Amino acid sequence: MSNKKKNSRFDELIDAARSRQNRDELTGDSEQSSRKTKSTDPDYVRTTFYLPKLVHRKLKTVAVSQERQMSDIVTELLEQWLAEEGGKE
Repeated sequence: MSNKKKNSRFDELIDAARSRQNRDELTGDSEQSSRKTKSTDPDYVRTTFYLPKLVHRKLKTVAVSQERQMSDIVTELLEQWLAEEGGKE
């Protein structure tokens, strides 16, 4: 019926999401259920703050190149800064 050629970016994204979902289903739920995410970890709290676009872009680039999460980098830097500030008091 629908031999319509898929040519939109939306269709490509949907196909990619479905492929990922199928791949994740094949790897099994036991691996995923044993992993704790920050969103479900009670030791973490979600917060929002504003960054200049250029700083955000640079942070994202570094995070990708180091295969780290941006929040981990920000946490590390904030902990360093807080330790320094604590020594000043």
